[in-house]
Amino acid sequence: MGDLIVHQFVSADGFAGDESGEFALFDGSGPSEELDRDTLSRLETVDAIVLGATTYRMFAAFWPTSDSDQELLARPINELPKFVVSTTLEEAPWGEYPPATLVSDDAAEAVRRLKRDLPGDLMVWGSLTLTDTLFAAGLVDTVRLAVLPRLLGHGRSAFPSGSSDLDLHLVRVETYDSEIAVIEYQNERKESS
Repeated sequence: MGDLIVHQFVSADGFAGDESGEFALFDGSGPSEELDRDTLSRLETVDAIVLGATTYRMFAAFWPTSDSDQELLARPINELPKFVVSTTLEEAPWGEYPPATLVSDDAAEAVRRLKRDLPGDLMVWGSLTLTDTLFAAGLVDTVRLAVLPRLLGHGRSAFPSGSSDLDLHLVRVETYDSEIAVIEYQNERKESS
């Protein structure tokens, strides 16, 4: 049984998206190659990716057609099993790769089962509505924030409202030439196994 890792890109003032949850923090260039290499090394422990419907749509539109020679993360993201938590989607195709598995029942219970059944880690990118549920259920083990040098001034937090009871302990800080910082925390108030 591995950890559930929530990986969020956030602005320097702590927002993971605008008020509607839309993600527009990149200036079109995306993250740096250094950050991609760091994420690639983190993916070595990941057995599956878990996404909400909105983030799934963004990922499925980009990653399956990404040139793996140019995108360090394309191969593992495309090849890892993916689970999409949604009550609205009827299918979750992934280009020429096997489709993602749809999870339409209780999100917390489904992720609890995945954590129990898979030996490695689970990675959740973005998916703010889903991560709100997972935080509330005490299922999040690790929070990985990639802090971008942008200010939004307002928007959607990476954490659910009322999350002041989280007990996060800093485990790592890394900075990159692109002025992105990765801050990783362990959640000490997670659900006991």
